[in-house]
Amino acid sequence: MRARSLGGARALGRLLPGSGLAAVVALAATFVAQLHGGPQMLYALFFGVAFNYLSHEARTQPGIEFCARQVLRLGVGLLGARITAMQIAGLGWFTALTVVAAVITTLACGLLLARRLGLTRAQGMLSGGAVAICGASAALAIAAVLPRDKHHDRFTLMVVITVTVLSTVAMVAYPLIARLLDFSPQMAGLFIGGTIHDVAQVVGAGYTLGSEAGDTATIVKLFRVAMLAAVVLVASIAFKSAREQAAAANGLPGAARQALVPWFLWLFAAMVALNSSGALAPSVQQGLGWVSRACLVVAIAALGMKTSFMQLTRAGWQPIALIVIETAWMAALVLALIVWRH
Repeated sequence: MRARSLGGARALGRLLPGSGLAAVVALAATFVAQLHGGPQMLYALFFGVAFNYLSHEARTQPGIEFCARQVLRLGVGLLGARITAMQIAGLGWFTALTVVAAVITTLACGLLLARRLGLTRAQGMLSGGAVAICGASAALAIAAVLPRDKHHDRFTLMVVITVTVLSTVAMVAYPLIARLLDFSPQMAGLFIGGTIHDVAQVVGAGYTLGSEAGDTATIVKLFRVAMLAAVVLVASIAFKSAREQAAAANGLPGAARQALVPWFLWLFAAMVALNSSGALAPSVQQGLGWVSRACLVVAIAALGMKTSFMQLTRAGWQPIALIVIETAWMAALVLALIVWRH
């Protein structure tokens, strides 16, 4: 018993330096975002890249790896605390079908275009899922169940950077489009919530058009977030053999036997069920949402530490082109369906 306790203490001690560093970088990014505005995750990523040299240090590497994988998964699982079945049921059939069609076709667009641009199916799935669901959070969740090769982390960070920048641009541009086309608050909320990548940007853009549009945009966005579990499960099944081969090639037999349904998806589903049943008090729900966001910011800081600016420049123009096209497709489809409906 004592030996086990000592072993646990040693393991914790190995994780502390790197985990503490990732947490400090995340705090710095949060402070800058609150002081000057701007996307918190993008700051965390760039600040993390500046400390890339520490990801190779024996003292900090274990903690950085832990944050980039396990803390990331915890953050994704706790996202479910923001969603209830009642919110989704209240959307109406047209809104629900529009969002489902946009998500599915954007994923298909990513898979088809990836081949044309010389990228892999896994990269198409990752970029399409990030655009279709919830930006950086979806990119991190989907990346967790895809095969890991030498380009995996670099491509993931390129996706995070691109979707975050495009989401910020959309936060400014899409409300102007909604006003120009004279959308009703409900349709404006559907357009904003059904197309912008990040939850924070959806809220920011939606409420510039009024409280009704902001409420609708937020609920529509949460419906997209709820689809994350299904998309990650599909990715896990579709890439199971490729993931096992990559794990075996890297000498990771334990990873090759990874569960088909990752534990963080079970946590996500449990959080949705608890929140839908009313078991989570508003204060608990808010606290879990805060913990989820904090975990994701720490994870993105750790991922940034694992990549250098030089590596990012080697990713080429293809990932950016792919995500821009996917973003344009999703916006055009939702706009077309709204105009057709009215």
